[in-house]
Amino acid sequence: MVKLDETVLPGVGVRHDFDGRYGKRVGVITHRDGRREIFVSRRDDPDACAQSIVLSDDESEAVADLLGGSTVTRRLAQSMQDIEGLAMDWLPFEASSPYNGRPLGDAMLRTRTGASIVAVMRDGQAFPAPGPEFPLQGGDTVVVVGTPTGVKRAARLLGGLSPD
Repeated sequence: MVKLDETVLPGVGVRHDFDGRYGKRVGVITHRDGRREIFVSRRDDPDACAQSIVLSDDESEAVADLLGGSTVTRRLAQSMQDIEGLAMDWLPFEASSPYNGRPLGDAMLRTRTGASIVAVMRDGQAFPAPGPEFPLQGGDTVVVVGTPTGVKRAARLLGGLSPD
């Protein structure tokens, strides 16, 4: 398995890279503004970038799909699974939900299920920590965190079923 290194770049973002074959270092810098930059450098001098390509959101998504998904995402999901009693799921939000077009707070999700929506993905854009006034829309993906039971109850509630 490839050892993936993570380096926080103050004021810039986060750099993930690894030693590739043939003496090269390969990585991605995720800038604070969301831009992603793929780079190749020498293994003996990882700061001496030989080549870099800045990708748009659509291009980043296409490359991730072509390469079979994100190791970083899989590792994050795995680390969350390793925390006893904590679950996370990415739930599709359907237009048929009774909460479609309504503010998130109307669902009273945390009160009714014990789970929280920590982010909403919409048209390739992330909305982290949405407030109770944030309107939910069909086609969204909601990121829910809580106990395994709470996450299941949240999925039921958002789908228009009783959470119990």
